[in-house]
Amino acid sequence: MSKVLMYSTAICPYCIRAEQLLKQRGVTEIEKVRIDLEPARRDEMMSRTGRRTVPQIYIDDTHVGGYDDLAALDHAGQLLPLLAR
Repeated sequence: MSKVLMYSTAICPYCIRAEQLLKQRGVTEIEKVRIDLEPARRDEMMSRTGRRTVPQIYIDDTHVGGYDDLAALDHAGQLLPLLAR
């Protein structure tokens, strides 16, 4: 199973949805980076992704994007193969 990293905040409905979807697809461990608790990590996230919003999700070294991007990937049948690498 691939490594999943998610930049998130405490109160973020899209972060919760992303986590639920990933768990439904068999992900048991998500490394969460709470940018609300670690402001310096927000700069890291913005530098890596070019985006300001959460969640920002990485599967291994692949930047998936936010929840909508994750859901679209799943709908297209491409999420499970990405997770299985």
